[in-house]
Amino acid sequence: MELHIVIQGRKDLANQLYEQLRDNIESGRLGAGVQLPPSRLLAAQLGLSRKTISDTYGRLTYENYLVGKIGSGTFVNALNAPTQRRQTTSELASATRVKKWQDISLPLRHPTLEGTLRCDFIGGATAKTQFPHDEWRRCTQYALRQMSQARGFYSQPEGLPPLRSAIAGHIAFARGVKCTADDIVVCNGAQQALDLIARVLLEPGCTVAMEDPGYTPARQLFAAQGAEVVSVPVDSEGIVVEQIPENAHVIYVTPSHQMPLGMPMSVARREALLEKANRIGAIIIEDDYDSEFRYEGRPTDSLQSMDQLGVVAYVGTFSKTLLPELRLGYAVLPEAILEAVIKAKQLTDWHTCTLPQWALTKFIGEGLLNKHIRRCHSIYAGRRERILARFAGDLSPWMEVIPSTAGFHMAVMFKVPVNLPLLVELARKVEIGLYPLTGFFADATPRDGLILGFGAIETLDIDPALDRLRDLLIQIT
Repeated sequence: MELHIVIQGRKDLANQLYEQLRDNIESGRLGAGVQLPPSRLLAAQLGLSRKTISDTYGRLTYENYLVGKIGSGTFVNALNAPTQRRQTTSELASATRVKKWQDISLPLRHPTLEGTLRCDFIGGATAKTQFPHDEWRRCTQYALRQMSQARGFYSQPEGLPPLRSAIAGHIAFARGVKCTADDIVVCNGAQQALDLIARVLLEPGCTVAMEDPGYTPARQLFAAQGAEVVSVPVDSEGIVVEQIPENAHVIYVTPSHQMPLGMPMSVARREALLEKANRIGAIIIEDDYDSEFRYEGRPTDSLQSMDQLGVVAYVGTFSKTLLPELRLGYAVLPEAILEAVIKAKQLTDWHTCTLPQWALTKFIGEGLLNKHIRRCHSIYAGRRERILARFAGDLSPWMEVIPSTAGFHMAVMFKVPVNLPLLVELARKVEIGLYPLTGFFADATPRDGLILGFGAIETLDIDPALDRLRDLLIQIT
């Protein structure tokens, strides 16, 4: 690969070369340890004499920018740290719009590898130690063989047909979703599915009705599209349908496992929601993010399976059943918006990476996904029971659990006044990650509570972590 150096004219050639190499090193564009081309090759590339190149290398070596290694070549000196240079820009015509994006808070952002805690009750994270790496590796090898037979063209924006067929079979079996492969669009996680649907249905000034409390990233996404997001309260049966505005274009709900409180939407409330959406011409987005994991009572149908009028867009993800890093999700779309969403998908990223698509096709087809879900279900059920036992026991003076029958997080509410920011801060000092519910409230009055995810924390860490939580509560109350 040629080193990018531009020599102009026939004057001051050595100094031009020197200044560009020095600037590249100081700015970090040539990083520590990078090997420079041999003088003979660089001379041929730039049309300069070899002596000019050698003299310049010698000057930079004398100034400690470069270091020569006998028998190996010339390298950027690892001891020479780059100088940080920030660009200065004039006021942007879109500065107001940029600032709106800059001001968006990300309360549900997952920590970096350096910031993880030993006992982390973060929501949305899976039991990574249970991921079947060997089976997935074998499926990835299959995917590589499939790709080696491809013709080198872009793939379909809606996803590989074999994967869409596999997803249709899986969600019909596990969630009762009524669809064919042609109704499915494969996305980079559920968040992209929400973005694509919003792009098609919303423009500045459109109205979105959302549960409050609700899933904050969805609220922020709709608002970023310029929509007016109207908060609708929830009760023990789910979203209060009577308070959904008549001019809503989109209604976003999490009916199987309300985010973040956890209760399912009643059948009567679902029927009322479908009737209202049809009457006002709204599309319901059903985010069924983690409902493969169910622990009590009879299974409930997806809202989509009750839809006879084509008003429900069903969004699912494999981030909760496999790994968030895979970025694989899907949308089952009603006919009215299917073609438009496929075109939006092609315009925004053309298609989801085909390597994990082929791997997931194999993974589902061999029954490995259902096997993995059953294994994780058993683990999550044990963790859930342990947490429920503690909150019914020695932690009951301070908190109570909101009943939840699915997923791998639960909400707990404080029964006594607690300095919640102080509790979260003290917990981090003893390696416990706690996450308040307040970030999920928009217009409704926030309630003091915690969202306790039990996907990431190891089972043996739950009791020691809750022991420390109990001791901190004794200390500050």
